[in-house]
Amino acid sequence: MKPVSHRGQVIFGVLVTLIMTALSVVVVVGVVGGATGGGNGFLSRQNCAAPSLYGPVVNVSLTNMGGPLMGQRNGMMNGGAMRLTADRATVPGGKVSFLVTNGGSISHELVVLPLPADQVVGTRPIGGDARIDEAGSVGEASNTCAEGAGQGIVSGSSGWVTLTLAPGRYELVCNLPGHYGAGMYTQLTVS
Repeated sequence: MKPVSHRGQVIFGVLVTLIMTALSVVVVVGVVGGATGGGNGFLSRQNCAAPSLYGPVVNVSLTNMGGPLMGQRNGMMNGGAMRLTADRATVPGGKVSFLVTNGGSISHELVVLPLPADQVVGTRPIGGDARIDEAGSVGEASNTCAEGAGQGIVSGSSGWVTLTLAPGRYELVCNLPGHYGAGMYTQLTVS
């Protein structure tokens, strides 16, 4: 038998890596994409449709990379890089609806807080519980497949809320422990 060359070993290693990566993707897509409500996967996915919402609708996207498989750091779930984005930066005053979709792998929420004129978005003090003070909140969407407050919007689901907003600046945040500090905030201006 002829010994395998170094080049052959490298090619074999690359092929094995590619095959294992492809199999991993297939398994993850099957578990994540196939998990529903009572699901058999490690993530809970619930498809839900919001009712007709009043006023302008701000579509808010909650995302993270990582999540349950990333382990824990400092006693908190490490959801990886996190982001909260809105499809509008400005809306007129009055009734405004927020349709919040969690595209991440862990639960998230939306809390709407007035932003003082002299404060920069993302600079609120974070407490010992890894959350910011929600005093003065004008409302939240943190209920899976429902309106208003709840225990969080689970992965792959939506929540919504309609609020009456006066002109001014607002900070849209996810205030689950560690999420604000990980970058889950954005500004909304109401004219």
